[in-house]
Amino acid sequence: MRRKISLFALVDCNNFYVSCERVFDPSLLFCPVVVLSNNDGCVVARSPEAKALGIGMGVPVFSVRDILKRSGARILSSNYTLYGDMSRRVMESILSVWPRMEVYSIDEAFLDLRGMNADDVHDFAGSLRETVRRWTGIPVSVGIAPTKTLAKIASGIAKRRADCEGVHYLRNEKDIEESLAQTAVEKVWGIGPAHEKYLKKRGIFSALTLAGAPDAMIRKQMGVVGLRTVFELRGVSCLPMEEIEARRKGIAVSKSFGRPILCLEEMEEAVAAYTSMAAVKLRRRQLAAGVLSVFLITDRMKKEKPQYYNMVSCELPEPSDDTGQLLRHALWGLRRIFRRGFEFQKAGILLTQLSPVDCGQGCLFSPPARAKAVPLMCALDQLNATLGKGALRYAVEGSNPSWKTRFAFRSKRFTTNWNELPVAAAR
Repeated sequence: MRRKISLFALVDCNNFYVSCERVFDPSLLFCPVVVLSNNDGCVVARSPEAKALGIGMGVPVFSVRDILKRSGARILSSNYTLYGDMSRRVMESILSVWPRMEVYSIDEAFLDLRGMNADDVHDFAGSLRETVRRWTGIPVSVGIAPTKTLAKIASGIAKRRADCEGVHYLRNEKDIEESLAQTAVEKVWGIGPAHEKYLKKRGIFSALTLAGAPDAMIRKQMGVVGLRTVFELRGVSCLPMEEIEARRKGIAVSKSFGRPILCLEEMEEAVAAYTSMAAVKLRRRQLAAGVLSVFLITDRMKKEKPQYYNMVSCELPEPSDDTGQLLRHALWGLRRIFRRGFEFQKAGILLTQLSPVDCGQGCLFSPPARAKAVPLMCALDQLNATLGKGALRYAVEGSNPSWKTRFAFRSKRFTTNWNELPVAAAR
């Protein structure tokens, strides 16, 4: 039987956060735009016009404020509710066109194109781009190649080169070699800072020289994963599609505070709020957690201040998705590790040992708590879905905490809140 030759496409949204904002605010088109991290601290997304000003990714906004002001740039806070919903719409648009899809991140998806006629691939990619743009307003780039790693490289080239018109297809050995030659080794998917340093010491500066590196050297220094990357660069597919979402190993909720927290009472509000968020994520995925961990951390950038970090984990009597039970363990853990005299900048909740909600092992010596918890949690989730997030919550979460993360320049939640729908006015 003839084996199908592998062929992958990576669909990557262009400047995703900025593109989401531009869909609902045309005044942002053609001007420099930057989107900031939590507490409006650092730049996490830039429009092409902002990149042209030399504004780097991750730079503190105060260090480039003068440049932004002189250029008339627009500054926006992160709007994760909007970005998450727009991501869902993009993925649904892609799935309607091609069913063999793996969602890789909030703004990227792999497609398995095996069996498609090679002469039709480029036209298909162009049609897909048009469909996503027409249905969601989000521009995407498409990279096509025999392996996932090469598709990543092709997608990056499609973004950078205007002559590609958003699609780059590595159709043959010549195309692959040329693309690898113009790709720096640190830009290869899976090459981190440590591996980059090692490779450059040995004269490997491009993806092309990495593809030609000796197998024994790569395996010794970078392990099987590194060798797999090299094979992928050579056109040998080693990374299969994951069309079904892999079971999560953990769920985390952690945020920086809008201002430092010094007292236990405010920290309890924060930890309780994050625990409730994590519990909602559990229930949406029909999972239960067996272990809950709480951590606290001070601001490491303020070296003149006393520093402290601690984390505590506790095993639940039985796996649970009950917010009330998770809160009891979270607050117990918090009180064990909280220390007065420190200015805490961040806290977080981590839920691990996840299992399907109906498959957990109960406790022999205590009555099952889930029978009572299920109706309560269903009612809680339904009311919040109807009345708005946080309309009904546990009292320990606080009513209007002043420590909440700052989003001074956040746009409206145009697609998920009835009170913030975009308004079209006829003239």
